[in-house]
Amino acid sequence: MPTTAGTETAGDNQHSGALEGIRVVDLTTVLMGPLACRMLGDHGADVIRVETLDGDSTRNGLPARSAGMSGFSLNIQRNKRSLALDLKTPAGREAMERLLASADVLITNMRAAALERLGLDADTLRAQHPQLICCRGSGYGSGGPYRDKPAYDDAIQAASGLSDLIGRTAGEPGFVPAVIADKVTGLHVVEAVLASLFHRERTGIAQTIEVPMFETMVAFNLVEHYRGAVFEPPEGPFGYDRLLTPHRRPYPTADGWVCLLPYNDAQYRAFFTFVDRPELADDPRFASHNSRIAHVDELYALFGELSVRRTTDEWITYCDERSIPAARVMDLADLDGDPQLTAVGLVSISEHPTEGTYRYVADPVVYSETPTRLRRHAPLLGEHAVEILSDLGYDAAEIDGLRDEGVIVVPG
Repeated sequence: MPTTAGTETAGDNQHSGALEGIRVVDLTTVLMGPLACRMLGDHGADVIRVETLDGDSTRNGLPARSAGMSGFSLNIQRNKRSLALDLKTPAGREAMERLLASADVLITNMRAAALERLGLDADTLRAQHPQLICCRGSGYGSGGPYRDKPAYDDAIQAASGLSDLIGRTAGEPGFVPAVIADKVTGLHVVEAVLASLFHRERTGIAQTIEVPMFETMVAFNLVEHYRGAVFEPPEGPFGYDRLLTPHRRPYPTADGWVCLLPYNDAQYRAFFTFVDRPELADDPRFASHNSRIAHVDELYALFGELSVRRTTDEWITYCDERSIPAARVMDLADLDGDPQLTAVGLVSISEHPTEGTYRYVADPVVYSETPTRLRRHAPLLGEHAVEILSDLGYDAAEIDGLRDEGVIVVPG
């Protein structure tokens, strides 16, 4: 069962986050940017999420217990403070200007033209705030002809070749059932921001960063699929054969499904022995790594025929004893009771001050000196407006005026 997680109190400084003292302005939407900023917040950065007066679409999705606090947002918006601000008004832009003057990093995935209209493009900001690191996540790199194309995860899966890779195994193009392009690109945003912070620490110089989804996912896909095409002239086609056979899939057992992946010669010999076909280990098609790759269709089809000879538990026990990679096929709902996840406390039960009990998914990385943690629950829209604006020098009357004029949203 999940453990219980609390929120760090202001006086709990035994293990400060690695990014404590760094202020990040999160001017992002949907998933790529919010995930990246969440990860920086997990490390202790003061992440101020600047939202529209209506809030982001993911905040307003369903299911939810109350308006603007979707289940999706409870984990993606944690460790942030919320400022709902109308940037199209002069007063809103003034508040944003003051906020950026106090910040170390701006992360946004707004389109370049929209940023220019608001005076938030990198050139303008760097001139005004030379110490500000400006990071923009884009659909396509600004140096190419696709720079103005809209981009969402499905479109990037298609454009980057990922959908075609799926089609080469499934018979027709498809999508990974996860928002993979957003999440992979979000990880690159975090890496880029951390590298830029380190560079600024060493040199005193900030920089502008662009993280394009399309180029990021093409590079991601080419890691293993460039293969022989990496040579000039090519020594073979694009694509890693082992991954592109339709027989690479979970295999049926006597009572369920299992992933089986013997890898070296000894593991294959043990595998074939277990299914009473030891002679296959000496079959020229399967006797070496390269021969197995050359005959991967036959090999993996054979797996599907032989796997049913044992139950899932028998396969897992045998493979674990012989260090053969194997795993039972799990439903996401079944992971709640997984002994490994329970032992490491990946999912905890926490209590949100307005949304009640929910499941907090921790950062899976373990740090000996700067552990990440739940410092703030996901905020209500505009929850920290008074706190943030006061810190920026606004007095109570000015804040009330911004609220009355519809420049900010203050809940309650």
